[in-house]
Amino acid sequence: MNTQTADKQYRIAIAGFLQESVTFIDELTTLAQCKAVEIPAYGLVETLRGSNTGLGGIIDVCEREHAEIVPFFSVNGGAAGPISDEVYDHYVGRLIEGLAQAGPLDGVLLDLHGAMVTPTRLDADRETLERVRSVVGPDVPVMVALDYHANLDANTIAQASAVFGYHFSPHTDMGSTGRRAAECLFRTLRGEIDPVTVLVKPGVMVPSIFSATGLEPLKSIVLESIRQAEKSGSYLDISIFAGFSYADVPNCGFSVVVVADSDHAGALAIAENFSAQILKSREALSHRELVHSVEGGIERARESVASGHRPVVLLEHADRMHDSTYVLRAVLEQDLPRVAVPYLWDPAAVAEAMRAGVGAEVTLNVGSHSSERAGGPVTLSGKVMQAGRVTYKATGPYSTGRVVELGDVVVIDTGKAMVSLTSLPSTAVDDDCLTQFGRALNEFDYVVLRSKTHFRAYFEPVSAEILIVDTPDWGPADLTLLPYQRVPLDTTYPFNASPASSSAG
Repeated sequence: MNTQTADKQYRIAIAGFLQESVTFIDELTTLAQCKAVEIPAYGLVETLRGSNTGLGGIIDVCEREHAEIVPFFSVNGGAAGPISDEVYDHYVGRLIEGLAQAGPLDGVLLDLHGAMVTPTRLDADRETLERVRSVVGPDVPVMVALDYHANLDANTIAQASAVFGYHFSPHTDMGSTGRRAAECLFRTLRGEIDPVTVLVKPGVMVPSIFSATGLEPLKSIVLESIRQAEKSGSYLDISIFAGFSYADVPNCGFSVVVVADSDHAGALAIAENFSAQILKSREALSHRELVHSVEGGIERARESVASGHRPVVLLEHADRMHDSTYVLRAVLEQDLPRVAVPYLWDPAAVAEAMRAGVGAEVTLNVGSHSSERAGGPVTLSGKVMQAGRVTYKATGPYSTGRVVELGDVVVIDTGKAMVSLTSLPSTAVDDDCLTQFGRALNEFDYVVLRSKTHFRAYFEPVSAEILIVDTPDWGPADLTLLPYQRVPLDTTYPFNASPASSSAG
């Protein structure tokens, strides 16, 4: 254990490289897409300071501790098709080369996702940690902030000194998760604690829509894990990871990770207890009663608006690439008025509308370029109201202060629907998707969203109703519809009704 004095100025390397990889999507996330959203080293600290991001929290603690920050980059590829090998090699290669040239480091703090896949890597984050460890050596603490939807096993995190996951979905605590990781690092460097990390998997998978931590019984399990850590008489951190079920990988599904001070047996007992609770609750974790068909959801939405309850959110949750067209097609065919459809991803349609220019009347074929399951292109006719490049800092509770890069954007007004088309994929999770274009939520009766849980942080308090609409895209509410080949189906719920927990230190 490091016993250096508290007044030493530590040199801490920080970097972020995240993506939630949908392995069923053939379209890879490219280097050009990642470079478009990259925050480079020279602007990283200033850009993310105080933001509700993993690196935002990490920076807050490093500056509070008067550490010398050695920044690299922050890249978030979102939830999309797998990262290309070119992207992985580019960024991890830069990180490893930079760490080798950085000179003596006291610690490394990483903001990773935990569900990154490339065509040749089913557990890319594990390789990242292994390569970082190989260059910094066995004695430098490496602490990691991970997404709540990370797919983990003992090998994934073996080379980290400790790992910490978001507690909540919507991820309103990304910043505090970064702070948890950084505080553990500095306490370790000062010799106050000697962290050990254990992981247990209950053998349970849920669709993303049911991983919202406001839903019972998951809500009570997560809150109890936080309470237990807070009331512990010694250092204790508990992370419950829901996993990302749209990645066909062997370590898919829930995990429980516990970090404790020197107490491996105690940490393992806690992890096994929470894993057993998840396993016992496996059937109750699915809320199929909340899911509507496209037709049923729109009928219910019409009834709600007709009775004076507005706005209604129509959530096309199965859309993994921000280009599904099932709900948009139904909205147009049924002639619903006062509809907002933000952030439909279609670079080709954006380019065509921008060539026509603001004020032009256009007819575009939009959406459904990611796969045959995305619903097919929809004909969209209307006036180009706005066109241009859009970048802003998020104001909503999910990711306050995060830089949102939409690329080129056009806003089309059909007379009844406002549709914003983006050249870079992004998820509308708060009213920034309207206010950035001079509109307000109270102007609309219906809002079509493509988020899974993050939208709830803003839209739950201000919406009359949220209607989850299930479609045949690559993120269905019924996981048994997906063609898994690598998930151990014989030991995983819902494919096996009675799986068993597995643990590792």
